[in-house]
Amino acid sequence: MTILLWSTGAMLAGFMLDMCLGDPYHFPHIVRWMGNLIALLERFLRRVFPQRERLGGVLLVVIMAVVCTGIPLAVLVPCYRLFPPLGFVIESLLCYQLLAAKQLKIESMKVYDALRGGNTEGARYAVSMIVGRDTACLDEAGITRAAVETVAENASDGETAPLLFIALGGAAAGCLYKAVNTMDSMVGYKNEKYLHFGRAAARLDDVLNWLPSRICALLMVASAYFLHFDGTAAFRIWRRDRRNHASPNSAQTESVCAGALGIRLAGPISYFGTMRNKPYIGDDTRAVESEDIPRANRLLYGAAGLTLILSIGIRLGVMALASL
Repeated sequence: MTILLWSTGAMLAGFMLDMCLGDPYHFPHIVRWMGNLIALLERFLRRVFPQRERLGGVLLVVIMAVVCTGIPLAVLVPCYRLFPPLGFVIESLLCYQLLAAKQLKIESMKVYDALRGGNTEGARYAVSMIVGRDTACLDEAGITRAAVETVAENASDGETAPLLFIALGGAAAGCLYKAVNTMDSMVGYKNEKYLHFGRAAARLDDVLNWLPSRICALLMVASAYFLHFDGTAAFRIWRRDRRNHASPNSAQTESVCAGALGIRLAGPISYFGTMRNKPYIGDDTRAVESEDIPRANRLLYGAAGLTLILSIGIRLGVMALASL
């Protein structure tokens, strides 16, 4: 029970650190380390299994899951048993680096600031840093739409999902989730290079995000009401358009955001020079404008706050079960 109390405090401390600081660019970061390890393992596994890409992809997932869960457990368990304050500090830093609401706001607001300053090329460059689509030909509306979609989609996998995993299993479970999510972002593409190698990572990411994305969507609907957006439309568009994406999870929060703001998102998008005719999400009731970026961030923060409340409730439940 004592360890659970310390760990819950670490979850709260990590959340507050994220909200206050974001991710310092030159500070050692666990997610960057995960990315480096994924790249190293990909090169190794492709050499070892040159004709069996799917097997290599499965091994990548297994190795990353074992390493990224095992190391935090190997560090935190002895620390909590021998000197709980040290465990609290380490787990707080881990939780802080697993959450990304503040950094997502910082990066998306760079797009907003450039647009407000009339610097379309600067906005195009800023949005290229946070999206995977082609940005060279985007106009101001396309740039804004890309930034809003990124904020909406990452409300779940950047904040709600890792926070819920932390609530259920501490920083080790959060690291497991983030490792899978990072693998998906690096190798989970449906192109010639990664169609087979990245399949296991992409499928596991879909599984781990299935429930959190839907929880996040409902929390964003609630946020829309108390932030004086159109909560009724947010829920209606979510019900209607939440499946308008190749991923079973991405449109969950995008549809809520589109409905809450009264704009239309998605549609035809170019990736690596190839146009994909994606379905639209939301109604074209008004033109997209740069102010939609800070509005989307308000929804992100509202959902993050509600996720924290839910996570505390989960921890209280875990502690009640542990005391039986």
